[in-house]
Amino acid sequence: MSMRVTLAFATLRRNPARTLLAVLGIAVAAALLLDMVMLATGMRESFRSLLLTRGYQLRVSPKGTLPFDSEATIDGASAIVAALRANPDITAVSPALGSTLSLPGNTFPSVFTLGLEGDVQGDYVLDAGTDMTGPRDSVQANAPLTAVVNRTFLVRSGKRLGDTMTVAAGLDAQLRTAARSRVVVLTGEGRFFYVPAETPVMALPLREVRTLLGPAYRDRMSVAMAESRRGDSAGVEAVRSWIASTQPRITAISTETAIRQVEERLSYFRQLAFVLGAISLGIGFLLVATLVTLSVNERRGEIAVLRAIGTQKGGVLRQVFLEGLFMSSAGIAGGLVLGLVTAQWLNAILRDFPGLPAAFDFFLWSPEAAWKSLALLLVSGTLAGLIPAWRAASIPIVRALREDAVG
Repeated sequence: MSMRVTLAFATLRRNPARTLLAVLGIAVAAALLLDMVMLATGMRESFRSLLLTRGYQLRVSPKGTLPFDSEATIDGASAIVAALRANPDITAVSPALGSTLSLPGNTFPSVFTLGLEGDVQGDYVLDAGTDMTGPRDSVQANAPLTAVVNRTFLVRSGKRLGDTMTVAAGLDAQLRTAARSRVVVLTGEGRFFYVPAETPVMALPLREVRTLLGPAYRDRMSVAMAESRRGDSAGVEAVRSWIASTQPRITAISTETAIRQVEERLSYFRQLAFVLGAISLGIGFLLVATLVTLSVNERRGEIAVLRAIGTQKGGVLRQVFLEGLFMSSAGIAGGLVLGLVTAQWLNAILRDFPGLPAAFDFFLWSPEAAWKSLALLLVSGTLAGLIPAWRAASIPIVRALREDAVG
């Protein structure tokens, strides 16, 4: 076998330019296949990871809507949250109220604001500074509110942690006055999971956001997240069914249901990944088959001489087969590196797409799926070498020698 390996390498080195082009072509095909597999599996797993970042498996939203899919809110929020927290199968509930507050005298006029309960919130992780006031919104009267903002807010406003500013609601555009306003101290910088990276966002205690928005929002929330004591699908579904039967004014959506709904919206990307992945497999197959066939045709006389001096068909078959295997292996190794680099580059571009959560990734490395796809390409390329290998082993010795002598 060592002699066959040596001969296969020698044959590939005989025409280095052609071999290099073939390996590069296979590398490009492997990179494309890897990226398409990462795209097809990455969005689903990234969205799942995003939803389960803080352990909440259920989202509660107004009846018939997805969380923050509209401006609808839930009235009677306190009673609903209390009922959920009283259920022993639910370990934590995090209500949230989303709205837009005005920023008088600031470089941009308004900011998307989340009213949250600091000790149970699941919307951001603190990167710098200190968290907003908690637990459960215990804020002294007339004391400055503490707020957590994202990096985009700090950059666009020119503010730093520790600075103060005024937030207002009920702004009268003609009189240029606000019905309610409060002084806010920017105490923390957070990374918000579900808000687009390009959107400035501020988190304030839930009770204070309700007060700023006025009496109509005194007992409202936009969404609530709930964590089931049992983390398995059956346990989560049991809690979801209980919420649906006891709280008819709201919709409870499990992580699995949310993923299915998002997959329906993103089905175009999966179809694109499947088509381009199939094309890359075809390209790899054709490259190996074409290059090995050319090599066999150029060496018909040489192969006939080997057969004439006693080399068996199996020996010729193995040597030509090894040529295709080596080209495929080298191309796939290069394609693995190229695919990972390309995926990072494309992911950085697509993450800037407007409206996407800051923590969302399009391309996600999945070892099992990646190795299976690359192994499939290796098998495809190796099998592509079988056809010319069989032809080489079946060359008529006398006719091949005569044609080689005449040529």
